[in-house]
Amino acid sequence: MKYIEKLASIRQVMKEKGVDAYIIPSSDPHISEYLPDRYKCIAWTSGFTGSAGTLVITQDFAGLWTDSRYFVQANEQLAGTGFELVKLQAQGKPEYATWLANKLEKGQLVAFDGNLAAVAVAQAVQDELLPLGIQVDGHIDILADVWEGRPALPTAKAYLLDVATTGQSTKDKLAAIRGKLKAKRTTTHFVSSLDDLAWILNIRGNDVKCNPVVLSFLLIDGDKNTLYIQLGKLSDVDVASLNASGVTVEEYEKAFEAIRQINSENILLDPKRTCFAIYDAVPDSVKIIEDLNPSTLLKAVKNETELEHTRNAMRKDGVALTKFFKWLEENVASGNLSEISIAERLQQFRSELDGFVDISFDTIAGYLEHGALPHYKATDESNATLKPEGLLLVDSGGQYLDGTTDITRVVSLGNITAEERVDYTLVLKGTIEGSTAIFPKGTRGYQIDAITRHPLWSKLRNYGHGTGHGVGFFLNVHEGPHVFNSAAIDIPVEAGMITSIEPGLYREGQYGIRIENLVHSKVIESNYFGEFMDFETLTICYIATDLVDKAILDQKHIDWLNQYNSWVFDQLSPSLSEEEKTWLADKTKAI
Repeated sequence: MKYIEKLASIRQVMKEKGVDAYIIPSSDPHISEYLPDRYKCIAWTSGFTGSAGTLVITQDFAGLWTDSRYFVQANEQLAGTGFELVKLQAQGKPEYATWLANKLEKGQLVAFDGNLAAVAVAQAVQDELLPLGIQVDGHIDILADVWEGRPALPTAKAYLLDVATTGQSTKDKLAAIRGKLKAKRTTTHFVSSLDDLAWILNIRGNDVKCNPVVLSFLLIDGDKNTLYIQLGKLSDVDVASLNASGVTVEEYEKAFEAIRQINSENILLDPKRTCFAIYDAVPDSVKIIEDLNPSTLLKAVKNETELEHTRNAMRKDGVALTKFFKWLEENVASGNLSEISIAERLQQFRSELDGFVDISFDTIAGYLEHGALPHYKATDESNATLKPEGLLLVDSGGQYLDGTTDITRVVSLGNITAEERVDYTLVLKGTIEGSTAIFPKGTRGYQIDAITRHPLWSKLRNYGHGTGHGVGFFLNVHEGPHVFNSAAIDIPVEAGMITSIEPGLYREGQYGIRIENLVHSKVIESNYFGEFMDFETLTICYIATDLVDKAILDQKHIDWLNQYNSWVFDQLSPSLSEEEKTWLADKTKAI
């Protein structure tokens, strides 16, 4: 069925159900960023494959609301589908609710599937429309009537990690959460978000590409803990282990019924990580405490075991990247390399390492103008052939049993312009400024964001995405609650957090530059003026120096770059062949 035909079918069902506007979010019952095939509703409906967006359909308009990361991609993918791109002014904001408020009349009906909408999103729609007399129904699944052959829920096996890997037992994590719940004056908590659940129960799976999670829910009700998961996904040994940790295992589908039968005085739900269908199923007699999942912040602060494992994963990842960039340099002149083929080769290098499980996201290999698309993924139609000229941006990562990696590097394939050198050096300067920041305890992410952007701002340059995101431990590559971006998010940078620092610069139709390392925030000293922190750089891969314009750098930036590249060589050389050592020694020599 063509997209235009799917749209017509949806509109027909809307007529039959009396729906004047239908909203399709990019989500699932667990409010995931990356989705199992069954819940890739936007891709099925419109052809848009980006990881963030919302469709709104009326009888005379169909639009995709998404942010600047996807403008070019959306315009290309929506062509001929009947959908139009609507550019978000602010990333993540439900601006379509205001559009609906201006579009619809009193008495008309807006609907969505509450399994796909976070509580916070549903509330934003209700707050905008209900005062105007526009009706809202969060329990209508129109796609169930039109999506033939919709994929079933994944059935991949799940498994438990041992304490030697995680550094903390499930029993201890549950006790820590109960302590947080007590402070909130509740003993009941429902967890929908897959990475939170994976961390709490030390469980991993393969239900979502690139994210080692398993579809499941967790209900903490006093001393009783119940995991709702498809029976058969866990071995008898793992079920027995969970039972020993105080966790009972029930069928996945029973989660909704369990919510309806809760009889405690109150329950804590995270409105950004719980779907509206779960929220609305809570009995009226139970007070809902809307707050951040306690596990979200606990998970973000890595323990020493997790940090040491992550350092090991970074060394392995650096070996794979060294082999990859050497291979790339030696083969680019052949004319046989493309964006897709180099992404496949990089994955192959990673897959040869101990403990490799998967890539942590689809590799962004952007050659020339494709590098200017921050979330670009090559397709058969867009796949560019590499030539020995211009800039290549490679943003990639790996999932290992001992950690998650995420790194971006830009390399010259030849014939670089002065403008490209200046832009590259300014981005590098931003990476260095962010990486070397010293800041007092309590500093927020938007302050680190501004420090990182300063070298670009001073030359009247900027970038549209955030500077950094949290990264999980053998979990999601995008992990909250902390971020380094311009939003005034009131989450302090805490010791033990792993975050990316990834400033960029993009010239549409020409090239893109981004240099990304992961850093670990740590305390360096306490004195009369308070407690101060800085970052330990975790990523181990050389930063290209042949693109650097030294005149733009201060001596402190040159020293940092030389010391970093020297450290990279020392860390990786024991795992390289003599030929690879010689190549890397040249790449890491001082400038």
